[in-house]
Amino acid sequence: MKKLSIILSFIICHLSFSVAQTYTLEQIKDSALHNNIAIRSARYNIQTAQQQRKEAFTKYFPNVSGTGLWFNANKGMAKMDMNPSEFISPELGATFAQMLPAEALAALGNPVSISMMKNGTIGSLMAVQPVFAGGQIINGNKLAKVGEDVSRLQLQLSENEVENTAEQYFWQLASMQEKMKTIEAVDTLLASIHNDVDVAVRAGLVMPNDLLQVQLRQNDIESQRLKLNNGISIVRLLLSQYCGLCDTSFVISYQTDVISPLATKQNHRQALLGTAEYQLLGKQVEAANLQKKLAVGQNLPSVAVGAGYNYHNLMDNNHTFAMVFATVSVPISDWWSGSHVIKRRKIEHQKAVEQLEDNSQQLQIRMQNAWNEVEESYQQLLLAQRSIEQASENLRLNRNYYKAGVSKMSDLLEAQMLYQQSCDKRTDAFADLQLRLLEYKQATGS
Repeated sequence: MKKLSIILSFIICHLSFSVAQTYTLEQIKDSALHNNIAIRSARYNIQTAQQQRKEAFTKYFPNVSGTGLWFNANKGMAKMDMNPSEFISPELGATFAQMLPAEALAALGNPVSISMMKNGTIGSLMAVQPVFAGGQIINGNKLAKVGEDVSRLQLQLSENEVENTAEQYFWQLASMQEKMKTIEAVDTLLASIHNDVDVAVRAGLVMPNDLLQVQLRQNDIESQRLKLNNGISIVRLLLSQYCGLCDTSFVISYQTDVISPLATKQNHRQALLGTAEYQLLGKQVEAANLQKKLAVGQNLPSVAVGAGYNYHNLMDNNHTFAMVFATVSVPISDWWSGSHVIKRRKIEHQKAVEQLEDNSQQLQIRMQNAWNEVEESYQQLLLAQRSIEQASENLRLNRNYYKAGVSKMSDLLEAQMLYQQSCDKRTDAFADLQLRLLEYKQATGS
């Protein structure tokens, strides 16, 4: 009984793994966004920009530093020779002459060498708070925030590109699967025609050449099936690798109903403001303006205040003291080169402003062109659907004519081929419409 339960568990587990996983378009795009290397790289760029913004924020706070020094020289750093007799007045000399012996009085007339600070220890702890830096700290923080915003917009553009590629693979695979369904339907139709012609040939009603024509067409359909299977296998591998799927035996789920794209059309002038491309252009203008302000600030005076605590032991005596101070730094010679930097930044800012205006117009043209392609693709799809209806009716009539003996086999097979081509055109037109809609949505930022 235990062995039976183990066998059943193995069979159930095997069946569960053998069932192909079904993915919708949204699941495919979501998997691509989570596993694509370009998206991971863009997210790392956001994290880097966040750390840069936090780094810039620390400039608001005092700069605290500590310094320690110990030294031992081969001779004293402060050395001097002095003659004591030069500092003794005649009155003091007369007093020393009465009090000191002759040897001591003679020594006062000899020079004395004094050496100090042969070794020692110095330590200090300083805190400096910038008070005015020409707006460099404020504008530097704003520029870091702009950099973070730019990295987020670049992530959005990367996501659009990944979604576009994933959806292209998806609809390419869907198109091939629909064409395979068409081949299956045509193969069934040819098998039915083959049976009818075979019976007619045996009865001597038609020439054997008609049967050969049907068989040749069946061989052609089988060749198309082989090529299509290979194409499906390759596209499935590409989609699996791009989206990070576990296996290549998955199935995709989609709807082939035709819906008018009019509901997706937007006001292009209003939609422009929400696109990542336009916002990036705006960030370029903002960054250029901040860099211009930074260039001006670098040529303005800077003011800072500070406080410190110091210790030294230079003459074998521990000494500590505290101090407060203020510093003013005024660039003088740097104004010459700095003036050219400021002018260069102003030119770059004006260039960014003009690029914003020019590229804004190009983006609106891109939106209109994308919408024109959507409309054209939609009309092509409607034409393809009407062609299927006409080709289906033509095929039905030619089959009836052939059975009635008033039409040739070549006419019937040509009608079959036209029907197959109409179905394939409808499949291609539907997939193309989905891609054009995606491009329009990305162009309008929707």
